Amino acid sequence: MHDGPLEGLRVVDASTILAGPLCAQILGDFGADVVKIEHPTAGDGMRGHGESKDGVSLWWKEISRNKQTIGLSLSAPEGAALFLRLMERTDVLIENFRPGTLERWGLGPDRLHEVNPGLVVVRITGFGQTGPYAGRAGFGTLAEAMSGFAHLTGEAEGPPTLPAFGLADSICGIAASSATMMALWERERDPEKRGQVVDMSLLEPIMTAVGPSPTVYQQLGTIAHRHGNRSTNNAPRNTYLTSDSHWVAVSTSAQTIAERVMRLVGHPEVIDEPWFATGAGRVRHVELLDRLLGDWVAERTREEVVAEFTAAGAAVAPVYDARDLVEDPHVRETGMLTSVDDADLGSVLMHNVMWRMSRTPGRIRFTGRDLGADTDHVLVEELGCDPATLSDLRERKIIA
Repeated sequence: MHDGPLEGLRVVDASTILAGPLCAQILGDFGADVVKIEHPTAGDGMRGHGESKDGVSLWWKEISRNKQTIGLSLSAPEGAALFLRLMERTDVLIENFRPGTLERWGLGPDRLHEVNPGLVVVRITGFGQTGPYAGRAGFGTLAEAMSGFAHLTGEAEGPPTLPAFGLADSICGIAASSATMMALWERERDPEKRGQVVDMSLLEPIMTAVGPSPTVYQQLGTIAHRHGNRSTNNAPRNTYLTSDSHWVAVSTSAQTIAERVMRLVGHPEVIDEPWFATGAGRVRHVELLDRLLGDWVAERTREEVVAEFTAAGAAVAPVYDARDLVEDPHVRETGMLTSVDDADLGSVLMHNVMWRMSRTPGRIRFTGRDLGADTDHVLVEELGCDPATLSDLRERKIIA
């Protein structure tokens, strides 16, 4: 079975928690040979994140799938030396230590490029490698706050709202996988096949996702504020409660969809109003439009609302929880979720590879492994290390 378009690419994931590991997971899903490096005693903090079953981290099984795992202390000279030997045969290194940490261990990009000029070094931090905030501790929560996301999220009279999941980290991880492939593509076109350093912060990708608010401020002096689930660009756009106590989301970004919605709910007369012709005009009359749509939805079950919207060619989606997602026929038929065999948990349902490719689709070869499960394979069979030396390093907790 073809593992994907990145077969033959060696990636070392020396990052922790989410953004870097997700980048490496995506590359591994599409065929890259990924080696996960963890601290030999502490491991990756992701092992303790989220729910677990019988002491087994469920998130770890997904985020570390398709990765060989080795325990190696990079701060110890002997560990750093082994790391440099591994870098000689590596295409991509992903790391998220604070700026200056790898340099302090003698493993900065200059040293890495001495042993492997073609290495692509993807450095993921909260605020980037330079600037006044570079040395600060950086987590997704801080990026969600500083990007403008929290300021714009929540009800108008409520507090700024943070997401209940790793939004900034996830956006960054996906963006980092794209940046990695750009750097590799450039390397292929470079006559000397040189790698380069990718400086990726958690802040910048989510700033882009939030939208052009800096441009709006610079041009108009305008600062947007929270407005719940409504949009400042079009109306009606909100969540509405059905008669059987479910929520549905409606969007009318296109003029034709807005017209279909108002015909469906029995109020075609508003379509002829001059203000209805633009999204901005509809926003000025959002209270009326929300009331007309909300009253119609409130008289019907979720199933009825979705069926009638679909028949009318209007845009609606139920607000799902995890059970709804697992049971949804479209999610099932298109393979957005897939079951993978796991030595600890049996069959495990998880997100499938993130997109479909017709010739080289990628696949999940195995789930996240135990700390140090592949240390001997990588260090002995690939690097030719002496097993007796590794036994000594293991006793001294330099490897696991």
